[in-house]
Amino acid sequence: MSNARTVICLLRNDLRLHDNEVLHWAHKNAEHIVPLYCFDPLHYLGTHCFNFPKTGPFRLRFLLDSVKDLRTSLEKKGSSLVVRRGEPHKVIGDLIRQLGSVSAVAFHEEATQEELKVERQIKDVCSQNKVRVQSFWGSTLYHRDDLPFNHISRLPDVYTQFRKAVESQGRVRPVTPTPEQLRPLPTGLEEGPIPTFQDLEQTEALTDGRSAFPCCGGETEALARIQHYFWDTDAVASYKETRNGLIGVDYSTKFAPWLAMGCLSPRHIYHQIKKYEAQRTANQSTYWVIFELLWRDYFRFVAVKYGNQIFHLNGLQDKKVPWKKDMKLFNAWKEGRTGVPFVDANMRELALTGFMSNRGRQNVASFLTKDMGLDWRMGAEWFEYLLVDYDVCSNYGNWLYSAGIGNDPREDRKFNMVKQALDYDNNGDYVRLWVPELQGIKGGDVHTPWTLSSAALSHAGVCLNENYPSPVTVAPEWSRYVNKRPAGGAAPSARGKKGPSHTPRSHKDRGIDFYFSRSKKL
Repeated sequence: MSNARTVICLLRNDLRLHDNEVLHWAHKNAEHIVPLYCFDPLHYLGTHCFNFPKTGPFRLRFLLDSVKDLRTSLEKKGSSLVVRRGEPHKVIGDLIRQLGSVSAVAFHEEATQEELKVERQIKDVCSQNKVRVQSFWGSTLYHRDDLPFNHISRLPDVYTQFRKAVESQGRVRPVTPTPEQLRPLPTGLEEGPIPTFQDLEQTEALTDGRSAFPCCGGETEALARIQHYFWDTDAVASYKETRNGLIGVDYSTKFAPWLAMGCLSPRHIYHQIKKYEAQRTANQSTYWVIFELLWRDYFRFVAVKYGNQIFHLNGLQDKKVPWKKDMKLFNAWKEGRTGVPFVDANMRELALTGFMSNRGRQNVASFLTKDMGLDWRMGAEWFEYLLVDYDVCSNYGNWLYSAGIGNDPREDRKFNMVKQALDYDNNGDYVRLWVPELQGIKGGDVHTPWTLSSAALSHAGVCLNENYPSPVTVAPEWSRYVNKRPAGGAAPSARGKKGPSHTPRSHKDRGIDFYFSRSKKL
């Protein structure tokens, strides 16, 4: 770029130095660069339909960690992170006028309405000030321009078709190199303070020692997590076998929160996997991490293809379902008071930590949409509020999928809550961890307290509808997994039993740690 002087790099969901094409391009094309993060007030308003807070305490804490870490990392490179509170286009307009020498504004492109509106507003401001706009696509494993489809409108509506096409015809680009040093900030430019919870009028998150994700935000922590999960423990080599766990930090990669904020690049994970496979072992587990990254890609490209339709009540299939908006039922679900212990345990974990396992997400989503018949958007917006790893495309794509109105050729999926509980929390340890009022019930009986005798409940210190509710609904299919175990003993696993599964056979192997995604049996 001729007469290059200052480039403003707007950072949004790309809070990292590694594999960051925006910073790399600016470093090559400017004398000064201004890495900029804006705390946009729109992110702290209410959700679209039900007015839940858009950004909850756990994600905000993770974001503040990530912004602080990025500023520290940039300082080590001879730069810093400029932080402002305000709408990005207004902040950028002010900086253009203040600096007087801005030649370009660069950013990574996003996929959904609110973020695209920000991009249009920035382009308008830049056009008015005769400043160039340089944008990049950097959020997916496979670059948008490398997809083996002539146009995004040709993206398959079934994941398996997408996966097979990109695996056989696509390529993953190399990681963009990180400069040894970065161009400095313009002289005299104030960095600006990083706001606190109080500044943003938010309540600070409390830490719960039971959390399966007791991790901090930021690129430094993200890269340390890869080192731990891949190289220090070899946990990745058994990922496929452990990924449906419920308790502990290492049953799954836990990469999703760092991916969602862009502290971690999916391409970096991919190339680390390839390095691990070359140096240690290549098996189904190492492949499965890539398989799950592809699900993340897929939902982002679905959002590009369908636009605002991913937020519509009738979904991608424009299918009319008589959804209910019963707030009493919804409150029981969100507060973990449904009377179905496996659902309640997962919902309480989410409320108290901002995290929930993939297995839990599939079940509570199925329960809300299929057992309770509630508007799927109530669940999607509650997740948007609380999840530390909230990603708009994955969140709405997965809720559509669970509701049977998204990217799913089979519409009759419904999880059997009791079977799932016995499969994945056979002895009831997870339920007792998060639903302490049921701690007196031993073994797998804890999953169905409403079936126990008054004497058994009394012995366990449980009084239904006093210290623990009766179920808001009991599905008839649960009965085949009830009372088939020794009284008070551990329940035999429901897996391997004959009879109908919780879901069509081709869906039995689903599960992802990168955000409540789905995988079909290979």
